[in-house]
Amino acid sequence: MAGRISGGAQEVSAVVSIEEEEVAPSGSDVPTPQERKMSWQNLRRHDSLYLESRKLHGRDHSDADKKKWSVILQLAFQSIGVVYGDIGTSPLYVYAGIFPKGIKHQDDVLGAMSLIFYTLTLIPVIKYVFIVLRANDNGDGGTFALYSLICRYAKVGLIPNAEMEDGEVSNYQLNLPNRRQKRASRIQSALENSHFAKVFLLFATMLGTAMVIGDGVLTPCISVLSAVGGITAATPAMTEGRIVWTSVAILVFLFMAQRLGTDKVGYTFAPIIFIWFAFIAAIGVYNFFKYDPTVIKALNPAYIIYYFQRNKKDAWISLGGVVLCITGTEALFADVGHFSVRSIQLSMSLVTYPALICAYAGQSSFLRKHSDLVSNAFYKSTPGSLYWPMFVVAVLASIIASQAMISGTFSIIQQSLSLGCFPRVKVVHTSAKHEGQVYVPEINYLLMLACVCVTLVFKNTTNIGNAYGIAVVFVMTLTSSFLVLIMVMIWKTHILLVITYVVIIGSVELVYLSSVLYKFDQGGYLPLAFAAVLMTIMYVWNSVFRKKYFYELNHKISPEKFNEMVSTTSFRRLPGMAFFYTELVQGIPPIIKHYIEHVPALQSVLVFVTIKSLPVSKVPADERFLFRRVEAKEIDVFRCVVRYGYTEVRAEHELFEKILLERLEEFESDGRALCNGDGRVEEAEEDRNGFGGVAEAWKQGVVHFIGETEVVAKPGAGFGDRIMINYAYSFLKRNLRETDQVFEIPHKCMLKVGMTYEL
Repeated sequence: MAGRISGGAQEVSAVVSIEEEEVAPSGSDVPTPQERKMSWQNLRRHDSLYLESRKLHGRDHSDADKKKWSVILQLAFQSIGVVYGDIGTSPLYVYAGIFPKGIKHQDDVLGAMSLIFYTLTLIPVIKYVFIVLRANDNGDGGTFALYSLICRYAKVGLIPNAEMEDGEVSNYQLNLPNRRQKRASRIQSALENSHFAKVFLLFATMLGTAMVIGDGVLTPCISVLSAVGGITAATPAMTEGRIVWTSVAILVFLFMAQRLGTDKVGYTFAPIIFIWFAFIAAIGVYNFFKYDPTVIKALNPAYIIYYFQRNKKDAWISLGGVVLCITGTEALFADVGHFSVRSIQLSMSLVTYPALICAYAGQSSFLRKHSDLVSNAFYKSTPGSLYWPMFVVAVLASIIASQAMISGTFSIIQQSLSLGCFPRVKVVHTSAKHEGQVYVPEINYLLMLACVCVTLVFKNTTNIGNAYGIAVVFVMTLTSSFLVLIMVMIWKTHILLVITYVVIIGSVELVYLSSVLYKFDQGGYLPLAFAAVLMTIMYVWNSVFRKKYFYELNHKISPEKFNEMVSTTSFRRLPGMAFFYTELVQGIPPIIKHYIEHVPALQSVLVFVTIKSLPVSKVPADERFLFRRVEAKEIDVFRCVVRYGYTEVRAEHELFEKILLERLEEFESDGRALCNGDGRVEEAEEDRNGFGGVAEAWKQGVVHFIGETEVVAKPGAGFGDRIMINYAYSFLKRNLRETDQVFEIPHKCMLKVGMTYEL
């Protein structure tokens, strides 16, 4: 029997993590229980990149030995190559974005510099470095980290697959203070009892994901175009058309190189970004003293008021250019899992922030004397003897900035899979050394196509900058919204501090958002169009996935019914073991009945395998597998729930199968099994059916049953459901990878079972 599988959240992201890959025992022989116990005790990861970053609000979970300043400084240096490429290359185009029509008044430069200074200070430094970084999820950051923290504290997930044992995972617990508990409990209760609130939180997470993917398209375009466009300062023969096609060639090369892996990006190219920061800081200081040191007056925020008084509406519109100085700020939080909170704080405060302030101050001094050169202020302000070295470093820095954003896009796609919010795609782990470095072939080529189209259509950085600003501010606003919930529910921050945060930072971000939305028809529609397409795909896939889950939940087979099916005289028991993959964490899926009705035979040991994502970034390897024995009279039936965090990536199938079997044999030998969910414990029976136990069945061979479900709208379904299920979802499913390709199960030991669900 054949068919296709019901795709889902856990089928890609949930498989053995890299720590298992490195230490799992090898060899074809079945290991002894003592060897298994020793190998599993060594599976927990203890490297500095992981433990240094495990910091929750007010708590430091890092190993004391990893706090040495030498380690922190090394991580801080490495973070420069991964985190700051985007925000670091912003001086290439910020002033051109603020003054697209030229500088009308000499003091407008002071107003713009004052806006840049206070924006850089308020958003990247105060908000992200000293507040948002504290909201990491066991060391990992980003939109999904904030959402997972909320999901762990309040039951706001839309899939009812939570189990009591999930709370026992060491990374799952939140250490919460007792003060202000009443207010936090009220908000928690309101979220848990409101279906609208649950859907809205998931919608906001999807929107943030879509905007970050939009960043993955726009960052390479604007960075490479800006860097390559600087050559016009040296040779007028370089026309706009040649700049565009040169940029396209660089972009194509960049995306074609993704298959080689990105694990060396930060560690190989950190020196280049460091040299970039040294260059722009030194040139900024040089220009500051050479042209007009009085721009230091921009530290006075009164110049912002004067700027708005002179320019009124135009000043408000120019905020869309100012916001470009903080592009890439979200990477401070999203990439913290690869480093640590302290290392990011140091590298931002001691390297990136000072270098950027010097660069913008130098450009401001230059523009005070040469206001007519604002369209290419960066290269025009570069001393002639340093032009070509600066051009080369700028191009390299723009490529590195693009690479980091592309890698971030791959990571967030992988995280989306764990929530069931994205269709099946292949996720390739590109590094055996650096965790979290992934490559998604389908997404890579779609991003390349989108980047080439955007570059060819827009041709300059002005309109792309308008689009870029919207994506950046939307993500920042969503982060602030999630952070307020965390402040109130989890941190239990004093209400006055919460109000202060909302009034100051929240209002600033809303003002910027209103400004970038004003340029909707000037390129600002682009990220919203990207987001609309991605949100539609994500909504369709997630909605049908949830409908399929509830269908299986409502039609699950009871143990009594299963015993009745396997007790018939026509039923045959076969030697060996069968893995049956299902989304359900409790109950027997209805497709097993469909299979037995057509093929009344099963292996002597049957294991229902559920691959499930928890709202944590990582699950310790020795806490990954959860086993139960299902009451069955004729065959040994087990349930195995394999739990993964949303940042973990699937490894080789053979390794996953071997570790699962070893753990199952250990479980059987220990004689522990939870039955019927009532807490009773029964001793495992050996040789209950004459075929031997797990070890013997393992030797006789393993067959993997993949439930391939076709979904159709049930009779009487609404027009919208019929379009979504019968057409939109079916189109996505037909044009994406089959489940066996995602799971990498060898065809020789796989059997597909087809069934139709009416949703």
